[in-house]
Amino acid sequence: MNSRIEVVKITSENPDFVTLIKIFDTFLWERYPELKKDYWGNNLIEFNDNVVLIYLEGKPVASGCFKKYNDNTIELKRMFVLPEARGLGLAQQVIKELEIEAKKQGFETMILETLYKQTEAISLYQKVGFEIVENYEPYIGLKNSVCMRKSI
Repeated sequence: MNSRIEVVKITSENPDFVTLIKIFDTFLWERYPELKKDYWGNNLIEFNDNVVLIYLEGKPVASGCFKKYNDNTIELKRMFVLPEARGLGLAQQVIKELEIEAKKQGFETMILETLYKQTEAISLYQKVGFEIVENYEPYIGLKNSVCMRKSI
């Protein structure tokens, strides 16, 4: 692994994660202001101890976490890589780390939701084995959502 990169498992209370998520939310609402009323409640972070953070040269640049969706499924949440750190495979690394942790905890499936305009994200998820599926709760009926699934 690149010595400039450090991968850490943390909780959602980590200040670097909180800062990165604030940047992510700002990015989302600037890019999709018309969707804020439909999606804001889905982006709240409760305490979560399944968070991965990646540091590049000591700076937090990528994050992701998962939460239990049902007995055998977890939902991937808060996947974000700062623009200046994109193209380095960090998002794939975050997904891989979360997948390993989910398997350890006995989960068999990962699901996620993204927005149809997030074409780069959709391509990334497909590259690592996710398939587009019908929208699941709470995204049923939200035409801007793209839901995906992967067996782990």
